[in-house]
Amino acid sequence: MARTTERQHKRSVKYPDLTGIKPKKKCCRSKPRCKRCPLVLHKVHKAELLGIRGKDLEKVFKRARKA
Repeated sequence: MARTTERQHKRSVKYPDLTGIKPKKKCCRSKPRCKRCPLVLHKVHKAELLGIRGKDLEKVFKRARKA
């Protein structure tokens, strides 16, 4: 059981996965913010609408999690 949790933590989120993630109901406000946080996904969605794609979108994702 411990192996699956270790694998999940090491898994990185790629560009196609960022668009299909469903946000959680409420933000837990932990640092760093979780990958399904509504605030993080909102920032990624806004960047996507501005035309940012690929590695640049992943950078936005990482920056949003730090905020």
